[in-house]
Amino acid sequence: MATVCIRGGGAAASAEWAAARESSSDETLTRRIDAGDQAAMRALFARYRVKVYRRLLRLVDNEALAEDLLSEVFLDVWRHAASFEARSSLSTWLLAIARYKALSARRRRTDAKLDEATTVPDTGDDPEVTLQKKNRAEALRRSLPRLSPQHREVIDLAYYHGKSVKEIAEIVSISEATVKTRTFYARRKLAELVETT
Repeated sequence: MATVCIRGGGAAASAEWAAARESSSDETLTRRIDAGDQAAMRALFARYRVKVYRRLLRLVDNEALAEDLLSEVFLDVWRHAASFEARSSLSTWLLAIARYKALSARRRRTDAKLDEATTVPDTGDDPEVTLQKKNRAEALRRSLPRLSPQHREVIDLAYYHGKSVKEIAEIVSISEATVKTRTFYARRKLAELVETT
Protein backbone atom coordinates (compact mmCIF):
# COMPACT_ATOMS: atom_id res chain seq x y z
CA MET A 1 0.00 0.00 0.00
CA ALA A 2 1.46 3.34 -0.98
CA THR A 3 1.65 6.13 1.58
CA VAL A 4 0.72 9.60 0.41
CA CYS A 5 2.23 12.60 2.16
CA ILE A 6 0.10 15.71 1.88
CA ARG A 7 1.32 18.98 3.40
CA GLY A 8 -1.08 21.67 4.38
CA GLY A 9 -4.37 20.95 2.67
CA GLY A 10 -6.37 20.83 5.91
CA ALA A 11 -9.82 19.30 5.45
CA ALA A 12 -9.19 18.38 1.80
CA ALA A 13 -6.06 16.43 2.78
CA SER A 14 -7.96 14.68 5.57
CA ALA A 15 -10.75 13.75 3.17
CA GLU A 16 -8.24 12.36 0.65
CA TRP A 17 -6.45 10.40 3.37
CA ALA A 18 -9.75 8.95 4.66
CA ALA A 19 -10.79 8.00 1.13
CA ALA A 20 -7.46 6.26 0.49
CA ARG A 21 -7.69 4.36 3.77
CA GLU A 22 -11.32 3.40 3.15
CA SER A 23 -10.59 2.17 -0.37
CA SER A 24 -8.22 -0.46 0.98
CA SER A 25 -10.24 -1.72 3.97
CA ASP A 26 -11.36 -5.33 3.91
CA GLU A 27 -15.02 -4.40 4.00
CA THR A 28 -14.61 -2.02 1.07
CA LEU A 29 -12.68 -4.64 -0.88
CA THR A 30 -15.44 -7.20 -0.39
CA ARG A 31 -18.06 -4.68 -1.57
CA ARG A 32 -15.96 -3.93 -4.63
CA ILE A 33 -15.44 -7.66 -5.28
CA ASP A 34 -19.19 -8.20 -5.04
CA ALA A 35 -19.55 -5.51 -7.72
CA GLY A 36 -17.15 -7.46 -9.96
CA ASP A 37 -13.98 -5.40 -9.40
CA GLN A 38 -11.07 -7.65 -10.39
CA ALA A 39 -8.47 -5.21 -9.05
CA ALA A 40 -10.08 -5.46 -5.61
CA MET A 41 -9.94 -9.26 -5.84
CA ARG A 42 -6.24 -9.12 -6.73
CA ALA A 43 -5.61 -6.81 -3.77
CA LEU A 44 -7.48 -9.11 -1.40
CA PHE A 45 -5.65 -12.16 -2.74
CA ALA A 46 -2.28 -10.44 -2.32
CA ARG A 47 -3.17 -9.46 1.24
CA TYR A 48 -4.33 -12.89 2.48
CA ARG A 49 -2.95 -15.61 0.20
CA VAL A 50 0.10 -16.43 2.35
CA LYS A 51 -1.89 -16.62 5.59
CA VAL A 52 -4.63 -18.78 4.05
CA TYR A 53 -2.10 -20.99 2.23
CA ARG A 54 -0.14 -21.66 5.43
CA ARG A 55 -3.33 -22.58 7.25
CA LEU A 56 -4.36 -24.93 4.45
CA LEU A 57 -0.91 -26.49 4.32
CA ARG A 58 -1.04 -27.22 8.06
CA LEU A 59 -4.44 -28.83 7.65
CA VAL A 60 -3.81 -30.98 4.57
CA ASP A 61 0.00 -31.55 4.69
CA ASN A 62 0.24 -31.46 0.91
CA GLU A 63 1.56 -28.44 -1.00
CA ALA A 64 -0.24 -29.16 -4.27
CA LEU A 65 -3.56 -29.77 -2.51
CA ALA A 66 -3.10 -26.64 -0.40
CA GLU A 67 -2.56 -24.59 -3.57
CA ASP A 68 -5.68 -26.06 -5.16
CA LEU A 69 -7.72 -25.35 -2.05
CA LEU A 70 -6.33 -21.81 -1.91
CA SER A 71 -7.74 -21.23 -5.39
CA GLU A 72 -11.09 -22.66 -4.29
CA VAL A 73 -11.21 -20.40 -1.23
CA PHE A 74 -10.65 -17.25 -3.24
CA LEU A 75 -13.02 -18.44 -5.97
CA ASP A 76 -15.68 -18.76 -3.27
CA VAL A 77 -14.87 -15.24 -2.11
CA TRP A 78 -15.28 -13.99 -5.68
CA ARG A 79 -18.62 -15.77 -6.06
CA HIS A 80 -20.02 -15.04 -2.59
CA ALA A 81 -18.48 -11.74 -1.50
CA ALA A 82 -21.97 -10.41 -0.71
CA SER A 83 -22.34 -13.03 2.03
CA PHE A 84 -19.54 -11.42 4.09
CA GLU A 85 -21.47 -9.62 6.83
CA ALA A 86 -18.47 -8.13 8.70
CA ARG A 87 -19.57 -9.66 12.01
CA SER A 88 -15.98 -10.85 12.31
CA SER A 89 -12.77 -9.93 10.55
CA LEU A 90 -12.31 -10.88 6.93
CA SER A 91 -9.34 -13.09 7.84
CA THR A 92 -11.60 -15.06 10.21
CA TRP A 93 -14.11 -15.55 7.38
CA LEU A 94 -11.36 -16.62 4.98
CA LEU A 95 -9.84 -19.06 7.48
CA ALA A 96 -13.29 -20.54 8.14
CA ILE A 97 -13.79 -21.12 4.41
CA ALA A 98 -10.27 -22.59 4.21
CA ARG A 99 -10.96 -24.90 7.14
CA TYR A 100 -14.17 -26.15 5.55
CA LYS A 101 -12.38 -26.79 2.24
CA ALA A 102 -9.49 -28.58 3.98
CA LEU A 103 -11.78 -30.77 6.07
CA SER A 104 -13.78 -31.69 2.98
CA ALA A 105 -10.56 -32.58 1.15
CA ARG A 106 -9.30 -34.58 4.14
CA ARG A 107 -12.51 -36.58 4.24
CA ARG A 108 -11.82 -37.57 0.65
CA ARG A 109 -8.27 -38.67 1.58
CA THR A 110 -7.68 -41.71 3.74
CA ASP A 111 -4.10 -40.84 4.66
CA ALA A 112 -4.77 -37.26 5.80
CA LYS A 113 -3.20 -35.86 8.94
CA LEU A 114 -2.41 -32.41 10.27
CA ASP A 115 1.07 -31.26 9.44
CA GLU A 116 3.75 -30.56 11.97
CA ALA A 117 4.63 -27.03 12.99
CA THR A 118 7.64 -25.47 11.34
CA THR A 119 10.15 -23.21 13.00
CA VAL A 120 12.09 -20.16 11.93
CA PRO A 121 15.30 -19.57 13.86
CA ASP A 122 15.82 -16.21 15.52
CA THR A 123 19.11 -15.01 14.06
CA GLY A 124 19.39 -12.26 16.71
CA ASP A 125 20.23 -14.71 19.50
CA ASP A 126 23.61 -16.09 20.39
CA PRO A 127 24.35 -19.68 19.28
CA GLU A 128 23.55 -21.24 22.66
CA VAL A 129 20.13 -19.59 22.92
CA THR A 130 19.42 -20.42 19.29
CA LEU A 131 20.29 -24.08 19.94
CA GLN A 132 18.05 -24.19 23.01
CA LYS A 133 15.19 -22.64 21.06
CA LYS A 134 15.78 -25.04 18.19
CA ASN A 135 15.74 -28.04 20.53
CA ARG A 136 12.54 -26.82 22.20
CA ALA A 137 10.92 -26.02 18.84
CA GLU A 138 11.91 -29.46 17.57
CA ALA A 139 10.38 -31.06 20.65
CA LEU A 140 7.19 -29.05 20.05
CA ARG A 141 7.18 -30.00 16.37
CA ARG A 142 7.50 -33.69 17.26
CA SER A 143 4.83 -33.38 19.95
CA LEU A 144 2.13 -31.51 17.98
CA PRO A 145 1.11 -34.49 15.81
CA ARG A 146 0.58 -36.52 18.99
CA LEU A 147 -2.25 -34.18 20.07
CA SER A 148 -5.81 -34.96 19.06
CA PRO A 149 -6.99 -33.24 15.85
CA GLN A 150 -9.27 -30.94 17.89
CA HIS A 151 -6.43 -29.85 20.14
CA ARG A 152 -4.01 -29.37 17.22
CA GLU A 153 -6.56 -27.18 15.49
CA VAL A 154 -7.05 -24.73 18.38
CA ILE A 155 -3.30 -24.54 19.01
CA ASP A 156 -2.66 -23.86 15.32
CA LEU A 157 -5.27 -21.10 15.15
CA ALA A 158 -4.26 -19.50 18.44
CA TYR A 159 -0.48 -19.59 18.16
CA TYR A 160 0.27 -19.76 14.44
CA HIS A 161 -2.55 -17.51 13.22
CA GLY A 162 -2.98 -15.28 16.26
CA LYS A 163 -6.73 -15.78 16.44
CA SER A 164 -8.72 -14.86 19.53
CA VAL A 165 -10.95 -17.29 21.40
CA LYS A 166 -14.01 -15.72 19.77
CA GLU A 167 -12.51 -15.99 16.28
CA ILE A 168 -11.48 -19.62 16.84
CA ALA A 169 -15.01 -20.40 18.01
CA GLU A 170 -16.41 -18.90 14.80
CA ILE A 171 -13.91 -20.70 12.55
CA VAL A 172 -14.34 -24.11 14.19
CA SER A 173 -18.08 -23.69 14.89
CA ILE A 174 -17.87 -24.41 18.62
CA SER A 175 -18.57 -22.35 21.73
CA GLU A 176 -15.98 -20.03 23.23
CA ALA A 177 -15.99 -22.13 26.41
CA THR A 178 -15.12 -25.21 24.36
CA VAL A 179 -12.25 -23.32 22.71
CA LYS A 180 -10.89 -22.36 26.14
CA THR A 181 -11.21 -25.92 27.41
CA ARG A 182 -9.53 -27.42 24.35
CA THR A 183 -6.72 -24.86 24.54
CA PHE A 184 -6.17 -25.58 28.23
CA TYR A 185 -5.97 -29.34 27.75
CA ALA A 186 -3.92 -29.03 24.56
CA ARG A 187 -1.32 -26.86 26.28
CA ARG A 188 -1.18 -29.20 29.26
CA LYS A 189 -0.78 -32.28 27.05
CA LEU A 190 1.81 -30.48 24.91
CA ALA A 191 3.84 -29.62 28.02
CA GLU A 192 3.76 -33.29 29.08
CA LEU A 193 4.81 -34.45 25.61
CA VAL A 194 7.66 -31.96 25.39
CA GLU A 195 8.98 -33.03 28.81
CA THR A 196 9.05 -36.68 27.75
CA THR A 197 10.62 -35.93 24.37
